[in-house]
Amino acid sequence: MRWVVSRAESGSSATTEETGKYPHRWRVLALCLLAGFMTLLDVSIVNVALPSIQQGLDAPSVALSWVISGYALAFGLVLVPLGKLGDAHGRGRMFLISLAAFTVASGLAGIAQNPVWLVVARLLQGAAGGMLNPQVLGLIQQQFHGRERGTAFGLFGAVVGISTAVGPLLGGLIIELAGAQHGWRWVFFVNLPIGLAALVVAARIMPRGVGDRRLRGADVLGVSLLGAALVCLLLPLVDQEGFAGRPSWLLWAAVPVLLSLFVTWEHRYSRRGGSPLVDLRLFRISSYTFGSTLGMLYFAGFTSIFFVLAVYFQRGLDYSALQAGLSLTPFALGSAVSSALSGRAVHRLGRKVVLLGLAGALLGVLTTEILLARHQGSAAGLVTALPLLVGGVGSGLVISPNQTVTLSEIDVTRGGTAAGIQQTGQRIGTAIGTAAASGLFFATLPRGYDTAISHGLLVAVSFVAAAMLVGLLELVVTRRRGGTSAG
Repeated sequence: MRWVVSRAESGSSATTEETGKYPHRWRVLALCLLAGFMTLLDVSIVNVALPSIQQGLDAPSVALSWVISGYALAFGLVLVPLGKLGDAHGRGRMFLISLAAFTVASGLAGIAQNPVWLVVARLLQGAAGGMLNPQVLGLIQQQFHGRERGTAFGLFGAVVGISTAVGPLLGGLIIELAGAQHGWRWVFFVNLPIGLAALVVAARIMPRGVGDRRLRGADVLGVSLLGAALVCLLLPLVDQEGFAGRPSWLLWAAVPVLLSLFVTWEHRYSRRGGSPLVDLRLFRISSYTFGSTLGMLYFAGFTSIFFVLAVYFQRGLDYSALQAGLSLTPFALGSAVSSALSGRAVHRLGRKVVLLGLAGALLGVLTTEILLARHQGSAAGLVTALPLLVGGVGSGLVISPNQTVTLSEIDVTRGGTAAGIQQTGQRIGTAIGTAAASGLFFATLPRGYDTAISHGLLVAVSFVAAAMLVGLLELVVTRRRGGTSAG
């Protein structure tokens, strides 16, 4: 049966309605899920490899922070600008290019000879992942309709939970088998056979749309201004020693100036008929603004938990990488299970489901902080299993439901851009949260690991609490307006 792609993919005036079905769509979905799994796995799998990286490369604490936060920052920076390349040049083609780039960057990370090499490779890997992820979501939306689309996105949501759950375990198992000195290299090498096999299959079955040539402009100045603002914001959080004899926090003075210039330019660029990096009109929709802010704050909180706990378990308690991975598993498993069950409730209760999840996450992480601050010794992994499970269940009620509610009032023609901006905020939150938690962790480490983990987890607690305040504020605003979008 003949099939017709969307207007953005074909560059023609074809409608977005389904007039046929691409025969390889389920195979395309399998590749999309595999690609999404790889990019998300590399967020959590590296956490347990940090002590191995430190031992193998004699890496300083700042480099370890950038190995994590650099990936997230690069991922977030390119989501929108490089994601648009799929609309302009064809999503199938950009999928192949970005998957190849991610695979090559993984190999470069695995053969790194010094900390700087590894950080640069992680930045490249993050950029490739940020380019790949929008193609994955765009292909799913393009190839599936009606109930099939719901099934496809549901499977993608499950992959998000599973990748988080198996990351620490897989990383720990690899290092256990390969050894602490070079085991971290195989954490990156594991992507090579998977990526190469996926490329061979994708080259045969990916759709061949040429994209919309009208979108082949680039908001270079917008990307530059936003990137500079984020670097000025992030660098002081990971650079504890300053640079050139000056405290790095002086860079924060440039952040409001750069952001003001960015907003001014985006308005001007849009009025000229260009395609801006960020469609600022989206933020006139309150549910989108509140939800995007909530998501950024929550990602800043919950992703930093894995970093500080992994370092604490391995360096503070002398856990093996596998033991550390097992100790982190309750949170990830709780999140995977609850996220799979949250779909029905969010349509009836809206943002209230998210608030319930935030309360659970806050309770779990705060209880973990209280327990670890009192020194549990080698039993810490067992003692914190239940509160981490509770926190994970709460987390699963936050991420997917929040995305559903946040995008609920967005016109379908702007859905891709809106989702890209939302994901950008999440990746930026990940980078900032990890940098803040790790920075405070290492800054207080001279006072002992119990003090360091307490301060690191309190950073996560603060971000989750801030996200909860945003959710509560939306409920108040919505009720005063007599609206229902927030549930």
